Amino acid sequence: MSTPDRYVAKSAANPNPQTPPRAEFSEGELREAMRLRAEAIYEKSGRIPGRDLQNWFLAEAEIRRETDTRPPRKAAVVVKVEGVQYIGEYDSALALGYTPGEFIAGDAVRVRFESGKMFVLRPNGQHLETTVVNTAG
Repeated sequence: MSTPDRYVAKSAANPNPQTPPRAEFSEGELREAMRLRAEAIYEKSGRIPGRDLQNWFLAEAEIRRETDTRPPRKAAVVVKVEGVQYIGEYDSALALGYTPGEFIAGDAVRVRFESGKMFVLRPNGQHLETTVVNTAG
């Protein structure tokens, strides 16, 4: 990455804060989601009494299916270059210690684009490598 950075861009808010993986949801959070879903099923089915267990099992199955299949969201950075907004996702495990908040919305940042990748120069001199997943402008 010795080539010079080509653009000075404005950083923007992160549209994709990292969602914790399913394993990080506490059992209490899952149970509360199931309780709320069972209540909704009860209401939607006409408040028929005596179906508490049936409603609960249906709610539990729905919530577990949703949390098991929900893909984890990747973290992202957003920069605006010459009126075009670029969203670049990155893998936190490969980000060389980058943490959200290093870039403040509105600050100028140096970026370089290369084959669908966006490299953002961090304050510590390292590049944050991202994959451009969306543009708008």
